[in-house]
Amino acid sequence: MSESVRVMLTEEEVNRRIAELGAEISMEFEGEPVHLICILKGSVFFTCELAKRITVPVTMDFMTVSSYGSGTTSSGNVKIKKDLDEDIAGKNVVVIEDIIDTGRTLECLLGILKERNPKNLKLCTLLDKPDRRIADVSVDYTGFVVPDEFVVGYGLDYDQRYRNLPYVGVLDLG
Repeated sequence: MSESVRVMLTEEEVNRRIAELGAEISMEFEGEPVHLICILKGSVFFTCELAKRITVPVTMDFMTVSSYGSGTTSSGNVKIKKDLDEDIAGKNVVVIEDIIDTGRTLECLLGILKERNPKNLKLCTLLDKPDRRIADVSVDYTGFVVPDEFVVGYGLDYDQRYRNLPYVGVLDLG
């Protein structure tokens, strides 16, 4: 079996869109700090690049979550494997994801975070697959809407590989 990756979004396209997202977030929270919550591992590349392009004061924290179901299906029941180090009460919080498909895990996670009383709770994703959406998750900042294909690169992986690609590609397991 030979794997290959076809470029879907070039490095230049991704960088340009991240700069636009940074400007949107900066405008919305002008004069106020923003607390980014990076959902590990996939969104670490996106979070770092986005943070560099936000002009208001930025703080960051990290979470690792997983959801269990049968096989590869998310149950929507979230287990927090690494929780936040800081309290988010009263903060402008932006949760950063690499990709949103069914939305079940995020729906549960956002509910958990909302109970922690942030001033604002927003969701930002590099990639959105609305065709796979099951849960009603509202995305505030979307990098790209993509078709239902298996994508890798820019933090997205296949068996822990391909995360370091500087672009978003479609994996062909041919």
